[in-house]
Amino acid sequence: MSVSGFPTVRMRRLRYNPAIRQLVRRTRLSPANLILPLFVRPGEKLRRPIGAMPGNFQLSPDLLAEEAAQAARLGLGGIMLFGIPQTKDPLGSDSTSPEGIIPQAIRAVRQTAPELLIVTDVCFCEYTDHGHCGPLSKIGQRIDVDNDATLKLLGQQAVVHAQAGADMVAPSGMIDGMVGAIRQALDAAGYQHLPIMSYAAKYASAMYGPFREAAESAPQFGDRRSYQMDPASSAGQALREIELDLAEGADIVMVKPALCYLDIIRAASERWPGVPLAAYNVSGEFSMVKAAAANGWLDERAVALEMLTAIKRAGADIILTYWAKDVANWLA
Repeated sequence: MSVSGFPTVRMRRLRYNPAIRQLVRRTRLSPANLILPLFVRPGEKLRRPIGAMPGNFQLSPDLLAEEAAQAARLGLGGIMLFGIPQTKDPLGSDSTSPEGIIPQAIRAVRQTAPELLIVTDVCFCEYTDHGHCGPLSKIGQRIDVDNDATLKLLGQQAVVHAQAGADMVAPSGMIDGMVGAIRQALDAAGYQHLPIMSYAAKYASAMYGPFREAAESAPQFGDRRSYQMDPASSAGQALREIELDLAEGADIVMVKPALCYLDIIRAASERWPGVPLAAYNVSGEFSMVKAAAANGWLDERAVALEMLTAIKRAGADIILTYWAKDVANWLA
């Protein structure tokens, strides 16, 4: 097809009129496609500010339920729960207890927002006293997460969440075989209908700092580079991780973080166009905009909407973001 140029073609014709700009947009944000991450800890009437994440809090189950009711009124797609237990131990035992903090939170949310989608993070870093994503063992000359010992515990954790009323579980540890182990455990317990949203391509990113304050999940030694992905690895490795999770039974796959890995989001959306794709707009991406806005360097609303639009345009169907409530109000 031959295309003539200026002055016959004037691209600005599609931009002069605001109504035409609106008409030809292909990328649209909707509150229904946003999931709000929330942090819950034991107690009552507890609302503890998270210093590195302005406007976010560690909430007791009763106040979390109020937050969930607000999310439902705003038409958000759901909430993602992260738990901070009263006590931690080497195995993260609270995470597999039917009376643990996440089951408490699920039951509280069901009281105030019975139709709201509840997704639960399935991992151990918030629950272990060492801050790693599973029980430890000596592997060669180093202490590291015991991959296969973690799988059984992940299955137990997922079943506990399902029994409490979770609508979907989201394993985040990048443990080899985690999706298959959770799928097998859920099916055996009678939860064949419950979907898994896997953190399929999760990178060992520097963008998680504020989250680790929020979830009190910083590793007490070393780092997580032996199980989370190397930021410099090839896109093909991320696609292989996604493919393996899909083969094990993942229903939705996630890329985390979002902004630095838009190429991975795009590649995954093109490789598996029929698979729902999530992206996590992580704490560091949120907090650096908040800090710049507090100094008057950026317009928070304009930048947040631009960032989230870019993530959607790259191919994400679902976005987990701490701006979810703000976006719902801005779009309204």
